[in-house]
Amino acid sequence: MPKPPTLTFTRFLACTATALALALAWDASALDLPLARWFGTAQGFALTHDWWLQNVLHTGARQAAWALLLALVVMVWRPLGPLRALPKADRAGLVFGILLAALVVQVLKRSSLTSCPWDLQDFGGTARYVSHWRWGVADGGGGHCFPAGHASTAFAFLAAFFWLRPWAPRAARWWLGLTLLAGLGFGAVQMARGAHYLSHVLWAGWFCWLAGGLFWFAVQAWRARRADATVTSAQVRA
Repeated sequence: MPKPPTLTFTRFLACTATALALALAWDASALDLPLARWFGTAQGFALTHDWWLQNVLHTGARQAAWALLLALVVMVWRPLGPLRALPKADRAGLVFGILLAALVVQVLKRSSLTSCPWDLQDFGGTARYVSHWRWGVADGGGGHCFPAGHASTAFAFLAAFFWLRPWAPRAARWWLGLTLLAGLGFGAVQMARGAHYLSHVLWAGWFCWLAGGLFWFAVQAWRARRADATVTSAQVRA
């Protein structure tokens, strides 16, 4: 028999609402620009082309994330470690959830006119600062910078937490903590380079959590309806 879910929708909503409140509180603080000025001046961001940040912690880290995703795809059929506790369908759901979370952030980025800090006039660019909540208002820069894409490369893996938790709760807690740290670390790299504000990073994490959680709960609801339909059909035949 399948192991029943251990995360209630009410608790998920409570966690999501708490994270939403924190992200909104940061937005309300208007500290994005002051924080960006820690790393940048009117001449730009000194660390934009830093070899370690650009090649290792940006490009290399992104490639490592894709390698991990590829390993998870392989483990749908050949599971290792905690993934052996999951049914094959859940291992496939885990991979799809990660891809969905990453896709949500990419769609939002393509729809956003918000530019990166390094595009702003304050840092030697041509754009003016416009809040990322002013959808449809161009700032004179390149746009497509909200939410943070590099941070979402790590945050997308939050989706796996929901699939791990019913079957391997201890591994799920470790996965959650390490993924949050990785996402914030990836975000910090891009903040230092002038590619994102802290708000971009926080919202990337929130959207990934929301997408991954809603997908998991939708699958559980579909499974429950299918099970009920099977029982009803059996009762009718009897």
